[in-house]
Amino acid sequence: MGAPLSAWPWQNLGIYKYLLYGPLAAKVLYSLIHEESVNDSWCFHILFICVLRGLVYQLWSSYSNMLFLTGNRRINQQGVDFKQIDKEWDWDHFILLQALIASMVCSIFPSFHDIPVWNTKGLLLLLLLHVTISEPLFYWVHRYLHENYFFTHYHSLHHSSPVLHPFTAGNATLLEQLILTLVLGIPIIGSSLMGYGSTSLVYGYILVFDFLRCLGHCNVEIVPHEIFEKLPFLRYLIYTPTYHSLHHIERGTNFCLFMPLFDAMGKTLNSNSWQLHKKVSSDSAKSGRVPDFVFLAHVVDITSGMHAQFVFRSFASLPFVTRIFFLPIWPVTFVVMLMMWAWSRTFLFSFYILRGRLHQTWVVPRFGFHYFLPFATEGINKQIEDAILRADRLGVKVISLAALNKNEALNGGGTLFVNKHPDLKVRVVHGNTLTAAVILNDIPKDVKEVFLTGATSKLGRAIALYLCRRRVRVLMLTLSTERFQNILKEAPVDCQNYLVQVTKYQAAQNCKTWIVGKWITPREQSWAPTGTHFHQFVVPPIFQCRRDCTYGDLAAMRLPKDVEGLGTCEYTMERGVVHACHAGGVVHFLEGWSHHEVGAIDVDRIDVVWEAALKHGLKPVSSVN
Repeated sequence: MGAPLSAWPWQNLGIYKYLLYGPLAAKVLYSLIHEESVNDSWCFHILFICVLRGLVYQLWSSYSNMLFLTGNRRINQQGVDFKQIDKEWDWDHFILLQALIASMVCSIFPSFHDIPVWNTKGLLLLLLLHVTISEPLFYWVHRYLHENYFFTHYHSLHHSSPVLHPFTAGNATLLEQLILTLVLGIPIIGSSLMGYGSTSLVYGYILVFDFLRCLGHCNVEIVPHEIFEKLPFLRYLIYTPTYHSLHHIERGTNFCLFMPLFDAMGKTLNSNSWQLHKKVSSDSAKSGRVPDFVFLAHVVDITSGMHAQFVFRSFASLPFVTRIFFLPIWPVTFVVMLMMWAWSRTFLFSFYILRGRLHQTWVVPRFGFHYFLPFATEGINKQIEDAILRADRLGVKVISLAALNKNEALNGGGTLFVNKHPDLKVRVVHGNTLTAAVILNDIPKDVKEVFLTGATSKLGRAIALYLCRRRVRVLMLTLSTERFQNILKEAPVDCQNYLVQVTKYQAAQNCKTWIVGKWITPREQSWAPTGTHFHQFVVPPIFQCRRDCTYGDLAAMRLPKDVEGLGTCEYTMERGVVHACHAGGVVHFLEGWSHHEVGAIDVDRIDVVWEAALKHGLKPVSSVN
C-alpha cells in the first residue's frame, strides 16, 4: 500500500475519468436549455478553463516535439522513450482535480458568481499575493518534498522522467497537486474575497500559471540570454527552461516556482544557472550533432499525417489506426498538406540512439498520392536528391530510402542519384535486400510451391530467384512473357524449371502459400484454398476478408534492445518495430559496408544481410492474423 494521498482516486478509470466532468457539463446544458444563456454560469467557466488549460499543454507539447524548429535549443538531447510516455500518460489528472475543487469553492462562496469581467486593482492585488504568499509557500514546501521520506513516497514520481517535457509538469502525486492547487488558488480566492476579483483575472492567472509551468518543463531554451545581460534584475524575477532543468539534474538547487529570487534568498540558487543558460542559448545558432544514419520517409496519407509526436504524443506512441477524433482536424491537416506541397522541404521528424550513434528519420514533405501524379515526379526526386546531398555535406554515413522514395519508376530504386553523383560519401540504401530476407525466412522450410503476385517487381524477382534455388516451385503471376523470360534467364539452368509463368489466379487454387506483391481484391483472394497463408510486401496491405486463411503483416524487424530514446511508432508497426527497409539501412550502417544498395536486389546477398541483422540483435517480427 502506498503512502497517503500518493495515488489518484480515478487512476484506474482510464478515459472514463472524464465522466467526472459530467455534472458540470449537465449544469451548462441545463442552463443553455432553460435559461437560454451560459455566460454567467460558473460551471461553464470551469469547463472552458479546463479546455484552455489542456490546449496550453498540448500546444507546448507540440512545440517541444517539433525537432525541426527546436534544434539545438534542446537542453537534454536525449529522446523521450515509450516508458516515460506511459508514465506521463495521465498527466492531466490535476486539471480534473482542480475543476472539482473549483466547483466546490463556487458552491460554498456564491459571491464568485457575480464578479466583474475586469478589475485593475485586482490585478495588482493578485500579483502581490502571488509574490508574497504563493512563491515562498511553494519554495519551502518544494524543499521539504526533497527530504528523504517525502521524496521517496511523493516527489520521486515527478523526478522519474529523464527528459523534461510539458506533460512532466502534470506528472505528480495527488498530495503534490493538492499543494499546487493551494498555491494556485490563494491569489485568486484572496483577491476575490477582498472584493477585487474578476473573470479575466481568473482566466489570465490560471493560463499564465500553466504557461510558465510548461515553459520550465519544455526542455527547449527559448529565452535569449541577451535579455538578462541588458536587464540583469530580470533573471531573479522569471526562471528559464535551463534554470529548472538544473533542478531535475542536481535536485538540491533551484526550488523556486517561477522566481529565482527565492532561491537566491534561500541560498539554493545553482551557481551554474546563468552560465548554462547562456551556453544553451548561444549554441542554438550552431550546427547540432550530425546523425550517423538517416531514414528518409514520406507521409502515407492525410489521416496518417496526424500520427506524429508534434500532433498528439500519446497517439504517435501507438501503432497507427484511424480514429474518430481525426475527423474534426482532417480539414486542418489537408491545408497543412497543401502548404507542405508548396513551400516545405525535407525536415527532421524523430530520432533515437543505438549504441551511442544517432539515428534520425527525415520526412520528404509529400504524401503517398503525390507519387502517382506524373507532374509531381520531378519535384519529388528533387526533394530526395536535396536530402541525399544534405546528408552527404553533413557527414551522414548511410541514408535509407523508405517506401515510395525508392520506387523503381520514380528513380530506379535510388540508382538515379548514385549515377548522377558518383562521388557521394554517404551510402544510399533501399533496404529491400533485408525486406526480401524477412519475407523468405517467414516461409516454412517444407513449402514446395508458392504463388507470387507482383512477380516481376524488384522484390518479386529476388524472391522468385531465391526460392527456385531452394527447389521451390514458384507460380509467377504476370502477363508479360518478356519480363518473365528475363527473370528466367537469371536463374541457374538446373533451377529454371521451378519458375512457372501463370496468367490467372485460378492457377493457384491448390497452393496454400501466397506471396502478395501486388494488391489483390477479395474476389481474387477467393481462389486461394482453405488454410492459405498470405505473405505480403504490398502497400497498403490487402483486406483480410478470408476467415479460413491467415495473413502476415508487412516485413518488419524489431530494433535491438539497447535502443534509447525511441518514443514513436513507425506507421502501423508495433513499438520498437520498424519496416524491414529501415532495418536494412541500420544493418548497412552497423556493418560499415561501403557500397550503395540501389537498383536490383543482389540475390547472393540476401542471406548475408539476414545473418548480419541477426548478429546485431535485430529480430524478425512475424504476426499471423
